[in-house]
Amino acid sequence: MSEVRTYDLVVVGGGSAGLAAALKAYENGIEDILVLEKEPCLGGILQQCIHNGFGLHTFKEQLSGPEYAQRFIDKVKETKIQYKLKSYVVSISKDKDVYYSNDEEGFCHIKARSIVMATGCTERTPGAIMLEGDRVAGIMTAGQAQKYLNIDGYLVGKKVFILGSGDIGLIMARRMTLEGAKVMGVAELMPYSNGLSRNIAQCLNDFDIPLYLSHTVKEVRGKDHVEKVVIAKVDERFNYVPDSEMIFDVDTLILSVGLVPYNIILENIGTQMSSTRGAYVDENYQTSVEGIFACGNALHVHDLVDYVSEESSQAGLGAAKYLKGELNLTGDVTKTVGGNGVSYVVPQQYRLDNIEKDIVFKFRVRKPYHNVKVVVKADDKVIRTIVKPHMLPAEMEMLKLKKEILEKASVLTIEVKED
Repeated sequence: MSEVRTYDLVVVGGGSAGLAAALKAYENGIEDILVLEKEPCLGGILQQCIHNGFGLHTFKEQLSGPEYAQRFIDKVKETKIQYKLKSYVVSISKDKDVYYSNDEEGFCHIKARSIVMATGCTERTPGAIMLEGDRVAGIMTAGQAQKYLNIDGYLVGKKVFILGSGDIGLIMARRMTLEGAKVMGVAELMPYSNGLSRNIAQCLNDFDIPLYLSHTVKEVRGKDHVEKVVIAKVDERFNYVPDSEMIFDVDTLILSVGLVPYNIILENIGTQMSSTRGAYVDENYQTSVEGIFACGNALHVHDLVDYVSEESSQAGLGAAKYLKGELNLTGDVTKTVGGNGVSYVVPQQYRLDNIEKDIVFKFRVRKPYHNVKVVVKADDKVIRTIVKPHMLPAEMEMLKLKKEILEKASVLTIEVKED
């Protein structure tokens, strides 16, 4: 039996997160890197996102998804970083064994000294939201519709209704309209949109597509294919409001009802998970399993790919430091939690000794806020207060704190304070 090949770093996922992590590790002296990507090309979901708006933070210009991805792909090809396409990672172990398969090699076993998990996220399906009504053709997620249209060149419907105001759904409302379809409306369960404000303006308002807040699809009707959708208003407890039904004649229902980090591989080895359904990580994006890191949408869902790349670069740097023995893995730990109004905070813990100059915390609020204060407390002591004119659940907040203001504490809390 031949000896099992060992890599310094194996990156699972060749999208924006995985490529950014691999490049950062390479820039910091780690050259023996393998990226495993299940699709036929690098770039991940960006390859089907042909609209612009990417790269404003990273490259200071507007790029389409494929253009943004190509910037990273070109950089990878200039290095010694190895990558394998059409290679599906089946499992990993706590000892950092990696098992994957592809058509050329079959089922393969390799070992890694460190792993970065950059597996992205998945869409919620009709079953996940318990969609009521007939199970007929013509119901699909926004990502599926995007792939059919932008990659395969197939118009999925001519009379469309969209459930959920997530960004991909909003973008598909515009895209379908530009291709000649009639988008009858968008229903959103919450009393506010879950998409970015700019996408509400550019994808709905500019095309006079109605948005029905506090509404959901009550029933789908059809024999072999979608024929009608019935939407209804909901109250504050999400119960249907009597006599509020509206019926739309459609041939397609597109679901944009949320994204979920894809982490079955980490869950299978007992990695500690957080409320985001991503891994519980520290200041270097290391998970509860030493030497295994997580980043990007596999950690928590981002609203901008630029932020995915920035975060994943930090995970790649963390992996490089781990491999070079530069991380303190035994120092005092400070837990980070979301207080009033905050649904989660990433990272979920940090060691002060491992922070060089500053640390960036990402979080989301539970509901829209206006003219409030974000308060940061080390145990019970307030160490930072920031005034925020607007905060929305759809927009990820980022808070950079300098190491000099961080104190040794058991818990750091980020909360929203209303006057």
